[in-house]
Parts: sequence; C-alpha cells; structure tokens
Amino acid sequence: MEVKPWDDETDMKKFEACVRAIEMQGLLWGACIKNGIKKLTIMLTIVDDLMSPDNLIEDYLTCDPNNEYIQSVYIVAFNKI
Repeated sequence: MEVKPWDDETDMKKFEACVRAIEMQGLLWGACIKNGIKKLTIMLTIVDDLMSPDNLIEDYLTCDPNNEYIQSVYIVAFNKI
C-alpha cells in the first residue's frame, strides 16, 4: 500500500506512526519504506473474513483525524491466498 502525505514538509516518522496507530482485528502492519518523494510504502496483511481493504482505506485512513496527514492511499499490489 502506498500512502502519500499532503506536502513534502510532513514529518515522516509522525506520518508512519499515524498509519500504524490504526488497530483492527484482522490487520497486521509489516515493513515499510519511506521513499524520497515523500511517500510511505507499507506492507500489510488483512484477514479477509474480518475486514476489507476498502473499509481500512475509506473508514480509517482517509477520514478524521488521519486525513490531516494523509492525502491519498493506493493499493500497489494485492495477493490473496
């Protein structure tokens, strides 16, 4: 998942903490890469029976208070086992 902040002045440590602060049953955050163009690429595992990626993005990442930091969220790759 690729998460972009509103501007290039965003403190990326606080930005990552904002994303990782979301805790839900069926969600496990993994490794992340802070790219030079000010975006966060983060791996996550979702238990399909407990939650959906759309729910995570629409109800948690892009609404208050997280939308103060987060401009957009994109699913870069999706694997289902």
